[in-house]
Amino acid sequence: MTGKRRILLSYCILTILLVVLFAANLFWGSVALTPGAVLAALTGSGQDALSVSIITRLRLPRAVMVVLLGAALSGAGYLLQTFFANPIAGPFVMGISSGAKLAVALVMVIFLNHGLLTGSVTLILAAFAGALAAMAFVLAVSRRVQRMSILVICGIMIGYICSAVTEFVVAFAQDSNIVNLHNWSQGSFSGMTWGNVGAAAAVVLPALAAAFLLSKPMAAYQMGEAYARSVGVNVRLFSRVLVLLSSLLAACVTAFAGPISFVGIAVPHLAKQLLGSAKPLWVLPGCCLGGAAFCLLCDLIARSLFAPTELSISAVTAVFGAPVVIGLLVRRSQEGVQ
Repeated sequence: MTGKRRILLSYCILTILLVVLFAANLFWGSVALTPGAVLAALTGSGQDALSVSIITRLRLPRAVMVVLLGAALSGAGYLLQTFFANPIAGPFVMGISSGAKLAVALVMVIFLNHGLLTGSVTLILAAFAGALAAMAFVLAVSRRVQRMSILVICGIMIGYICSAVTEFVVAFAQDSNIVNLHNWSQGSFSGMTWGNVGAAAAVVLPALAAAFLLSKPMAAYQMGEAYARSVGVNVRLFSRVLVLLSSLLAACVTAFAGPISFVGIAVPHLAKQLLGSAKPLWVLPGCCLGGAAFCLLCDLIARSLFAPTELSISAVTAVFGAPVVIGLLVRRSQEGVQ
């Protein structure tokens, strides 16, 4: 099978998987709905007010949001892996998601304790500021250390520090708000509204489009900074844009769904293996499709496995994503020995 045929076939597989999982998220839940009831609700011809409300106000906006944030998270992971030239770099591992989580928690507690409501724009800006602060610290460390393994460890430590401070922040929230803050801090797609979908789409779609337009300089950058400069890439400007885009995507996910682990690490590697290519022009769309499908699967399991109790989305993504990362590290270790 030629490279392009394999890539097209892979795209078809990912698209079919995405459509099937999206439909499953609409059909399955604590309240069982027939395909006819779901279709009637989607077309506006439904007569059952309960089923229409469940689909249009709960499941459909949640599923659309999962697609957006899943694509954003895997895209951010791929950008970070390209920037750091490290296969296990990702928003969660590098402490970026934890920095965004801390900033959002601070804003939420301050606003809620003063009886104010936090809008989507406020949360995104707070998360972006926290993500940039964490990224700035990681970049400062990267200038002092040469081994990427040490840099990754520093990123993990930043994540632990931010998570610990977040727990202290949540402890000072009013009793009525602690449950919501705690659920969000563990990672969850619940409670999504069409307003959230619109705000997330306004950030995620332009950021992913901008990342796709950078596919050509990204491919040159993967060959090394010297090669990128030789073909006319402004490495300094390109690096800054890559950092901003990855931070913005990770921040948007954290603002709405909290920190979600392993998606940004595992999905890019699965996409590259499936596509049989490492070219950003092909891998980035594959990451978006794969990330959306992966998060749809994990969200379906999180809310359906022990319904009506809903699991943390990070717990489910870790179950599936961690073995991928372990396998990757083992394979790289064996290749290094050989």
